Amino acid sequence: MSTNPVPSQSSNTFSIIAIVLGGISFLLLPIILGPVSIVLAVIGKNKGERLSTVALVVGIVGTVVGMIIGAVVGATMFA
Repeated sequence: MSTNPVPSQSSNTFSIIAIVLGGISFLLLPIILGPVSIVLAVIGKNKGERLSTVALVVGIVGTVVGMIIGAVVGATMFA
């Protein structure tokens, strides 16, 4: 008897990648990684992934906060 595992109906691949990129965008390249995270979260939402809402929030917050941190750091460096 062979038992083949049934593939999961709902994977969270796009959402997990979006969460990771959104988290990284807090400190590194928020202007690039943030929008990529948001786009991946929207793709995940369209595919019905469970974590897509969390990914969207993390992407938006990571983009906004990362840009604010970058502006503050840039202002203190050139002041």
